[in-house]
Order: sequence, then C-alpha cells, then structure tokens
Amino acid sequence: MKTLYSKFVVTTLLVMIGSLCIGFLATNTYYHQVIKEKNDAKNVNIAQDIAKYIETAKPNDLDNYFTTLGEIGYQIYVTAGDEGEFYGGKYRDKTLSSNTVDRVLEGEIYHGMRDFPKETFMTGFFANELINTIGVPFTYENKHYALFIRPDIRLLFSEVHTILGGLILVMAVLSLLAMLLFAKALIRPITQLTEATHQLAHEKFDTLLDIDRADEIGQLAVSFNVMTEKLQENDRIRKEFISNVSHDFQSPLLNIQGYVDLLKNPLLTDKERQEYTTIIELETKRLSTLTKQLLLLTSLDQSTRLLKCEPYCLDEQLKETVRKYRWQLEEANVQLSYQFEPVTYDGDAGLLQNVWDNLLTNAIKYNVEGGEIHVHLQESSTSVEVLVEDSGIGMTADQLQKVYDRFYRADASRTKQGTGLGLAIVKQIAELHGGTVQMESVINSGTKVRITLPKL
Repeated sequence: MKTLYSKFVVTTLLVMIGSLCIGFLATNTYYHQVIKEKNDAKNVNIAQDIAKYIETAKPNDLDNYFTTLGEIGYQIYVTAGDEGEFYGGKYRDKTLSSNTVDRVLEGEIYHGMRDFPKETFMTGFFANELINTIGVPFTYENKHYALFIRPDIRLLFSEVHTILGGLILVMAVLSLLAMLLFAKALIRPITQLTEATHQLAHEKFDTLLDIDRADEIGQLAVSFNVMTEKLQENDRIRKEFISNVSHDFQSPLLNIQGYVDLLKNPLLTDKERQEYTTIIELETKRLSTLTKQLLLLTSLDQSTRLLKCEPYCLDEQLKETVRKYRWQLEEANVQLSYQFEPVTYDGDAGLLQNVWDNLLTNAIKYNVEGGEIHVHLQESSTSVEVLVEDSGIGMTADQLQKVYDRFYRADASRTKQGTGLGLAIVKQIAELHGGTVQMESVINSGTKVRITLPKL
C-alpha cells in the first residue's frame, strides 16, 4: 500500500524535476527569442573594436596581442585563408566552412551566434563550437585576415557564480528536507486518526486524540473526539436499552411460566384458576404493548421516516380517545372533563393518536381515587395546543427530569403494567411534527402536560 507520505515525497520530487525542466525550457526559449540577437550584436561590436585597434595601432607582435586576448577570456581563431591560428580556450568543434572564411575575408560580418541553430536542450550561449562565433575582417601589414571570436564561457564563471550556484543547490536541498519534515509532521496526526478509527471499529469508544492544533487537522481531531464521546454515550444507552428490554421481557415471561405451572395443579379452586388466568392475560397484554411500543420507537428513530401529514379534525380525534377510555375512567373512579375548539390540523393522525393514548392512560394510571382529569384544545394563529391536566400523585423535580428516559418509571409500584416508553414516544412524535412537550408536576398535587404543535 502506498502511504500518503511516500506519495507526498514522490509528488515533491516530480514537482521539483518538472519545475527544473520547465524553467530550463523557458530560459532556453527566452535566450533564443530575446538575448541571442543582443548577444550577437554586443560581440560584433567587441570584434570590430579589436579589428579597428589592430588596423590603427598596428601592434608589433600580433601573435602576442591575440595570446593576451585569449588569456583574458576569449576564444580566437585568426586565418588569412590558409591555415589559421587558435588563441585562448579550445573549441570543442573546430568545423568552419571555407565559404564562411572567404566571405569574411571579402568584408562581410559573420553572425554565427545569431544564426546558430536553435536547440532544445542546449542553448547557443554554451555551444563551444567554431561556427558559434562572430567573424569580422581586418587588415594587417597589407594582408587581409578573418577574425573569429567568442567569449570563453569557462572563464566568465567567477567565484561569485560558484557561490551563487552553491547557494541555489543548498537552498534546494534544504527546501526538500524541510518539505519532507513538514510532510512527516502533517501526516503524523492523520496516522493517529487512522489508528483511532481502527479502535472505534473494534468498539473501543474510549479512544480520544491528543492533537492540539489550530488548523483544519486540529478541527478534525476535535470533531473526532466529539464523535467518539457521542458514540460512547450511544453505546452506553444501547447497552442500557438492551438490558432494560431483556428485563422487561424476562419479568412477564417468568410470571407467565410460573402461573402456567400453578395452573397444572389439579387441586386448584375455580377462584384461584380465574385469578391465575387473569394475571397471565395481563402479562401477555403487557408483552404485546411493550412489543408495539418498541416497534414504534424503532420506526421513530429512523431519520428517513416521513410523516404522513393530512388535514383532519383534531377535536374529533380527542373526543374519540376520551370515549375509548371511558371504561377505564369508570373503573378507576376518575372524572374527566374536556373543552375542545373545532380544530383542523395538518399532521400524521396515526402517530398523534399514540400521543393522546399515552397521555390519557398516564393521567388515569397516576391519578387518585375520585380524582379529576381536564383536557383542553385550543388554536392560535401559529400553533395548536393540547393540555392534559390531572389531580394525581405528581412527581418530584428529580423524577420530572427523567420522565423522557426510556424504561424510566417514576413509581414502579404503580406501574407494573407500564413499560416506561410512553413519554419517550410522546416527545419524539411531537418533535417530529416540529412541536414541543412541556410538563409541570407537583408531588401529591397532579401533573400538567402541554403539547404545542406548530401549524405546518
């Protein structure tokens, strides 16, 4: 597997090599398009000045004069048409056509630098060839000569050029090393993040990153730690949920099994048999209710669940709910009154029915003998509000903070048939509709539950 660090190193080297090649090609093009002709003209002036000096000053020792010019930085070739003499640095290629020599002897100027063929990987400036020179004629002691000259590139590179070249080389090496070290420091937290994700994959949710940076990687580390903490909390809730579900299923199943064993006793009286069958029936209903509520919660937990919102008469739905629980009210000796305005609400009637069922059964279950329940429905310009108020046993402040927790029962002695899921379902359905649930309760004085649903 190719690591990110190796890719970075290879990419850096390719960029440097590519930049070098592009820079060389650009420099070469610039030389041929701009500098080449100017360099040719400059050297023509130098060659003409040398020729003019020879013709006017008439030095006694011409050979010594050219030797001196060669020593101070020029490559020179002098010919009168026959064999010529070389001074200064040696040419790599001494090829020069006789036709070129003849034209210079006849008075023409040879622009070898300007007319030197363009090359891709070697500029004419560095081509150490005799044809890459300037040729001018001169006369000495009534004899015509052709002077071919070019600067000796090797002598032009002084100590300053060497220092600058070394500086560029050191800068390139240090820059490369710095980039590699920076890449290593940049990739190290990513490696830590990769290792941490592997730990998460094995459900080790206590893995936190110790990365203190102010850049994007630091922000990623903070987000990862937040995600880890949430996963850890979700894992705790999941395990607690499984434990609660197991307990809530196990308890009625054990009761059913126990009373079934008791029913096998042939000596049971009819009263005892009726009592045992009633308990078995209640426990099976409890299991059925628990299963339905768990399925409903699973459905509500799915973020992709879509509300089936349709306009319907909310007041009629509440009236039908009250009629449905009339027998429980009479059995519990609880009085119920309601005040409903005609309200048409655009919502999911099936889900909201679960809300009213849970609120009304709770109001009955947690009430007292001869208690009261009041249900109010009113509509405003922006929302619909349903208030369910009872005169029951109420709750403490600590109990009120936990009522929406799944499987929480404020009074286990009064809720043997409950599941502890009702108010969690109420809150989730209300929030799916964009609404809120507000609960007020005073111990031994009753509870108020206010559902506010915005008009969609």
